[in-house]
Amino acid sequence: MRVLVQRVSSASVSVDGKVVGAIHPESQGLLALVGVTHSDDEAKARRLAEKLWQLRILDDEKSAADIDAPILVISQFTLYADTAKGRRPSWNAAAPSAVAEPLIMDFIAALTQLGAYVQSGVFGAHMQVELVNDGPVTVLLEV
Repeated sequence: MRVLVQRVSSASVSVDGKVVGAIHPESQGLLALVGVTHSDDEAKARRLAEKLWQLRILDDEKSAADIDAPILVISQFTLYADTAKGRRPSWNAAAPSAVAEPLIMDFIAALTQLGAYVQSGVFGAHMQVELVNDGPVTVLLEV
């Protein structure tokens, strides 16, 4: 699994013009773009959730756990794009939906069990993501 995490001062995800998840401007939070590959499992999803929850990238080197920062999770198979050959990315390293969707849900459940306030996009939907990257701070997490 991979998570491209951005520290944000606000973020939202919309499907068909309707906001389905958001981090409102009154609180700093994390936008987590999550990709799944073939070898991932529930244990990796839990470890990555713990890593994200404890990651000290918020103001004053605090983690989301320290300040109860909200987390917006968006599934993003394109994090496993292979661009080594040609101009057209290959998506072969991305897990199929039947594998990826339950692991994204396991990741969200693990964050929730840790105490996170989590909102998310809609798996497999065409989504519009808006964000204000704070810093900017963007970090790639893997387990």
